[in-house]
Amino acid sequence: MNRIRIFLAVILLAVFSVNAQDVKKEFFGMWTIEIEDGSVGWLGVNDSKGYLDADLLWGGGSVLPVSGIYFLDDRTLIITQGSREVKRSDDRSHVIGQTYIFEKTGNNLTGTVISPSRDAMSVSVRSFKGWRLADPGPTPDMSVIKYGTPIRLFNGKDLTGWRLINPSQVNGFKVVNGELVNDPVRAEEQRAGFGNLRTDAEFEDFKLTLEVNIPEGSNSGVYLRGMYEMQVVDSYGQALDPHNMGALYSRITPSVAAEKPAGEWQTMELILYKRHVTSILNGVKIIDNKPVYGPTGGAMQADVLKAGPIYLQGDHGKVSFRNIVLTPIL
Repeated sequence: MNRIRIFLAVILLAVFSVNAQDVKKEFFGMWTIEIEDGSVGWLGVNDSKGYLDADLLWGGGSVLPVSGIYFLDDRTLIITQGSREVKRSDDRSHVIGQTYIFEKTGNNLTGTVISPSRDAMSVSVRSFKGWRLADPGPTPDMSVIKYGTPIRLFNGKDLTGWRLINPSQVNGFKVVNGELVNDPVRAEEQRAGFGNLRTDAEFEDFKLTLEVNIPEGSNSGVYLRGMYEMQVVDSYGQALDPHNMGALYSRITPSVAAEKPAGEWQTMELILYKRHVTSILNGVKIIDNKPVYGPTGGAMQADVLKAGPIYLQGDHGKVSFRNIVLTPIL
C-alpha cells in the first residue's frame, strides 16, 4: 500500500511539474510595452537555445540580450539587466543595473522596473503595461501592392506639416536653400535638449523616398509610423552591422553595404507593408521584405497595428533632408 501511495505521489508531482512548465511557457513569445514615462519597450522570451532566455528593449538604444532571467512563480517573470560598472576602489567595483518585474494575466502584462541610483542608496520605480505581440506573419507578396497618390511631406520653404514631438524642447530644424537641415549646435552633453520632428499626418503602410546628406561622424534616424527607426549615419567603409546606414536600427542588418562617403547626397526608399520592411539605399536593395518583430529604440508608440507619423531624429547630429515624398499603399 505504501508503495502505491509513493507511486501516486510521484505521478502527481510529475503532472504538477509539467503543468507548471506549461503555464510558464505562456510567457514565451513577443510583448510590446508602454512605459510610465511615455517611452516604449519590447520583450522577447524564448528557450530556443535549450535554456530560458530573453531579449529586451527599454526606451532608447538597442534590443539587447538580458543579463539574468528567472521565474518567481507561474505568473511572474524577473529580468535583470546590468547597465554600468561603478568603480568603488582600486580593487572593488559594482555593476549597477535594473530589475524588471513582469506579471502576466492572459495576454497582458503589468509590472515595475526598479533602477538604483549611482550611490545605490535609493531607487526609482516606474510602472509599465504591455500586451502579447503576434508574429508578423508570412512574407507578403509585394507584387500586388497598389499605391495611392504621392504626398510631398516637405515643401522646401518652411516646416508646414511638421511639429516637434515634445514642444518644450529646442527645435534644431530649419529650412536652408530648400533643404530641411537639423543642426544641434550645442555641446554634446546638451544635445538631448533638441527635439525630434514629426509629421502632423499619420500613415499606415507606405513607400517613403527621400534624399539625405550626412556630415562626417554624424548620426540621425528616420522613423516609420513613429515606431521603426531606419538608421541614418555616416558608416561608409564599416563592416555590416544593424546600426549602419539604411538598417532597421538594432534589428535588421543590411545584406550589403551601399553607403556613400560622408557629405554626399544619398537616396533612401523605404517600404513598410504588413509589418515587413524593405530598404533601398542609393538604388541597392539592402533589406528585402523582412519581418519587423517590434518597435526600435526611441519609438513614440507601442501599438504596431496603429497608424503613425514619419519622424526625424533631432538630438544626435547635423543632417540635411530634401525631396521627402510618401506614397500610401492602398
